[in-house]
Amino acid sequence: MNFLDAVPAVRRIDTDREDLFAVDIVGHVAAADAENLFGLLEAAYALHPKLDVLVRLIDHDGVDWPHVSDETARQGTAHALEHIRRCAAVGEPDWIPYAQGFFATPPPFELRHFDREDEAAAWRWLGARPAKPP
Repeated sequence: MNFLDAVPAVRRIDTDREDLFAVDIVGHVAAADAENLFGLLEAAYALHPKLDVLVRLIDHDGVDWPHVSDETARQGTAHALEHIRRCAAVGEPDWIPYAQGFFATPPPFELRHFDREDEAAAWRWLGARPAKPP
């Protein structure tokens, strides 16, 4: 990577639970970042049939959804329904209503938003901690 390359918007967070998938979403999410996120989730699903998810939004500036392949979006939605138990979103914006709109019916898993200053509550809700303090 040289100084002109974009820094990836999706960054894994190490946690104390193997079946918790945690990421930072930083800034603007390009289509390649979204495809990467779905790939990371697929790898996590292969290791853990059911998992919880924590998404920490930092200076979030939108997603290039029109440039993400329809197949990736379809598979990502279907696999989320199969594998996710709970999902905590920390920070702004509160994208839970938008995420719920991806599904034809209400998802069978819990989605919950936490303000940035309530991040500790999100970790408690999931019964986990970051491996390193955030």
